Amino acid sequence: MADRETLEVDVLIVGGGPAGMAAALRLAQLQKAKGGEPLAIAVLEKAREVGAHMLSGAVLDPSTLAELIPDFKAKGAPLATEVQRDDIYFLTRTGKFRLPITPPFFQNHGNYIISLNRFVKWLGGLVEAEGIDIFTGFPATEVLFDAATGAEQEARVAGVRTGDRGIDKHGQKKSTFEPGVDIRAKVTIFMDGVRGNLTKSLVRQLGLDENRSPQVYAIGIKELWEVPAGRTEPGRVVHTMGYPLKMEEFGGGFMYSLHDNLVSLGLVTGLDYRDPMFDPHVSFQHLKRHPLVASMLQGASLVRYGAKALPEGGWYTVPRLYAAGALIGGDAAGFMNSARLKGIHLAMRSGMLAAETAFEAIGKGDTSAAALKVYEDRVNASAIRKELYPVRNVHQAFGYGSLAGAMFTGLSLFTGGWWFRDPLPAHGGWTRIEKLTEYYKDARPDSDATVNPVKIDRQLTFDRLTGVHYSGTRHPEDQPSHLIVHDASVCATRCREEYGNPCIRFCPANVYEMVDDGTGRKKLQINASNCVHCKTCDIMDPYQIIDWVPPEGGGGPQYEGM
Repeated sequence: MADRETLEVDVLIVGGGPAGMAAALRLAQLQKAKGGEPLAIAVLEKAREVGAHMLSGAVLDPSTLAELIPDFKAKGAPLATEVQRDDIYFLTRTGKFRLPITPPFFQNHGNYIISLNRFVKWLGGLVEAEGIDIFTGFPATEVLFDAATGAEQEARVAGVRTGDRGIDKHGQKKSTFEPGVDIRAKVTIFMDGVRGNLTKSLVRQLGLDENRSPQVYAIGIKELWEVPAGRTEPGRVVHTMGYPLKMEEFGGGFMYSLHDNLVSLGLVTGLDYRDPMFDPHVSFQHLKRHPLVASMLQGASLVRYGAKALPEGGWYTVPRLYAAGALIGGDAAGFMNSARLKGIHLAMRSGMLAAETAFEAIGKGDTSAAALKVYEDRVNASAIRKELYPVRNVHQAFGYGSLAGAMFTGLSLFTGGWWFRDPLPAHGGWTRIEKLTEYYKDARPDSDATVNPVKIDRQLTFDRLTGVHYSGTRHPEDQPSHLIVHDASVCATRCREEYGNPCIRFCPANVYEMVDDGTGRKKLQINASNCVHCKTCDIMDPYQIIDWVPPEGGGGPQYEGM
């Protein structure tokens, strides 16, 4: 057994995104206002620097920011461009139709187009200025528990363990080996992002998703482009529906115009699609070839690439948010408004509410589940529920097709999201990938084929490996794979026959390949160093035998300016 160091703190925040940074700042504010003995606060962030793994659209609703930091402009908040104009287009293969009226959910007056990477880096500077430690390059790999005591019915969360360093790809200790550290806390706040490995483990072990609908996800693939001067006006927000997606596929495109001739371009596609041959990355390349987008990108140059899963399930999928010694918030809790395509402000508000709850509980010397339930009560009474509850069935409605989903979204403005079935039935993504034999009947395509392929010209369209290069992704090669396939034999046999190995299509970074094993058969090859940490494989594997866990500290993408 490794001889591990132990660090004791009062509050441990796992995840240095908007939610985690808001929690840390709110704790500092409460400490100043209330006085008394200072709390020991720590933030754990798996990226090699603050903000490096931050990727989003991103249009920021500043309502929570203004509450947390009223003088955010004076403090230099990097709010790149205030939204000046909204346009929504319905696309056909070669044509477009601009909606004459912008639906309320897509009205962005008063919001800002930002780089989430730079925004979180700025928040991190404010946190560090308050004397709070941010430990970058330290992924948490395990939740620590103490046995239940007294009236508690379940084990108590006591902190987390960080990953060991200096282990080679064969699992052997190198000369640089350092065991992970046990960080013990009175309250641990889990803000480890969408499909966070620790929140996933915590929810399963404690049954925090009991009587909740299954979470539904989407994947957002995004590029940052520098376009010729005068090509677009800063502050313009464009959303698209229709092509390249089919009517039964949820999603749409976006183009956000910033200063310095930069355009943020992306495609969001629901991960509850039916067609096992569907390829989100290929669909994104088709979007760029559409005349509306191609005219914007003519003569432009690609700056950055990235991908991220999004929690789209809504209010009914939010797990129980508390346990003895623990709170959950941000994307890890599913706080995203899929109708507005926004979640940063909700994540930050959850961080503030978690901080207030933890501060009070520690002050009273009671961090039991009963005491921390106040956090969930606060969320229910806050702007988070006020915003999410009326759109609680929106994504699920799109399971009946794009037209039905769009009609239900509009109707929810008047019904408050109610329907004759409430909640609407929901399915985890992997349960909705129909098998090849079911979806294609007798016309099943070859399992190595790509449906609706696209020409890669490396000017407008790019292959996955080129995208990985532009993501700045870096992992040491000599370390264990952080993508664990518990039974690889399934990939070459059952999965190949039933689904055509969908991992080679739903992964946006060419991590998964089916290669010749030397006998004429296929075997799975995992290119873990390509991984951009989007978590799509963990979500979409139809057999749920893939687990994404954090790599050795600091590995992953570098989303500078994204």
